Amino acid sequence: MLEYENLARLNAPFLAQYQDKFAEIAQKGWYILGNEVSLFEREFADYCGARYCVGVANGLDALTLSLRACAFPPQSEILVPANTYIATILAVLQAGHIPVLVEPDIRTYNLDDKLVEAKITAKTKAIMPVHLYGRLCAMPEILSLAQKYQLKIIEDAAQAHGAALNGRRAGAWGDLTAFSFYPTKNLGALGDGGAVTTDNAEYAERLKALRNYGSSQKYYNAMLGVNSRLDEVQAGFLRIKLKSLDKINAHKNKLAAIYQAELPGQFIKPWVAPEYYHVYHIYNIRHPERDRLKKYLAQQGIKTEIHYPVAPNKQQALRGILAQLATPLAEEIHRTTLTLPLSYAHTETDILHVCKILKKF
Repeated sequence: MLEYENLARLNAPFLAQYQDKFAEIAQKGWYILGNEVSLFEREFADYCGARYCVGVANGLDALTLSLRACAFPPQSEILVPANTYIATILAVLQAGHIPVLVEPDIRTYNLDDKLVEAKITAKTKAIMPVHLYGRLCAMPEILSLAQKYQLKIIEDAAQAHGAALNGRRAGAWGDLTAFSFYPTKNLGALGDGGAVTTDNAEYAERLKALRNYGSSQKYYNAMLGVNSRLDEVQAGFLRIKLKSLDKINAHKNKLAAIYQAELPGQFIKPWVAPEYYHVYHIYNIRHPERDRLKKYLAQQGIKTEIHYPVAPNKQQALRGILAQLATPLAEEIHRTTLTLPLSYAHTETDILHVCKILKKF
């Protein structure tokens, strides 16, 4: 059986360093918002090319608190891609705003910048481009629209650690950028974790208060905040893995290149362009008989995943909120997409084996 992902194998190269770091933190006796979090925030901000980074508990909180930091009027409209993971939409709703779906580009699966302008109204306050699967959105075009209509940009970079467009990384484009460090991410922790990067000092200070009960000074609460702090132990682990993030991304690119070269034309492969550095959080293909293909691969001992099987406006939790909206392109992607094995723990031999089996379908 070829596993889709094995997190124990993926983290094995770092295990000895993790154990040393855990012992170091345990012996210090400072477990919340200590030196490891401060150092990781500085190092990750530098990596992304941003001035500030604020660690939070998870990627959903990173998105929600980013929206709250902007202090938009209640029920503002926030433009989001119609095929995003539900967390993007939950963040908009939890921040007290209205998600407005924009169809994706069928080539890249990212927000179609050519369709954004038609969705902008007097109530629109921000665009939330999601760098889905590890490829950046068309950020120059989106930034141009934001400037034209005086909108904020909040990047959802939960899947795009290290991804770049013309050398400029995710985390250095928007007014704020939300990251997740869920264990399966290219920069994954051993539990939940998240962060927000920004160049705006006011946003950074507001985020630090929001994540800590709305407090900048102990026992004094200037705003209604939450408890959403990046764990000191996870920050220590992330500092270790961050040093290898470029190596992880390069390995995944090497494996993706095998798929790109070997898979026949019946499979719709990721669109590539030289100006985009795709970090392949996942490697997805599309096929009109996706479900039969998935079953066939399972019978051949190859595990796969679907990112994602249900479009947001078809989710039961969002009925009555988004269900009235027609999103045929998004629904086509959700109906046909399939994620193949591709991780830091996989080898070139693994990927060639998958290609051999796929060619027989």
